[in-house]
Amino acid sequence: MSATDVVVAALLVVGVAAQLTGVVGVLAARNVYDRLHFTGPASIFGPLALAAAIVLDEGPVSQAGLKSMLVALLVLSLNPILVHASGRAAFVREHGRITPVSEVAKEARR
Repeated sequence: MSATDVVVAALLVVGVAAQLTGVVGVLAARNVYDRLHFTGPASIFGPLALAAAIVLDEGPVSQAGLKSMLVALLVLSLNPILVHASGRAAFVREHGRITPVSEVAKEARR
């Protein structure tokens, strides 16, 4: 077993542990906003560690290496948009609508 194999195995363990931690956090969280927070580490550390393991094992210019880097980049870049949209939808569902800041300021002056 070479040093590269040990690093790949360690990265796989970190990636899977990050995903499992996110899943357990989502299951254990009390409300939707807490659940959204637990998706962050799972969508950052998991894909990065798994993509790094694949790139180290297969090489950066292999088909698997390129696809893993692309998927990790997509997950990293699209997760904040998805979390924001989900949080906003949950807020609208709870409160009926999102009040613009100008309306809140008008009500505060009254």
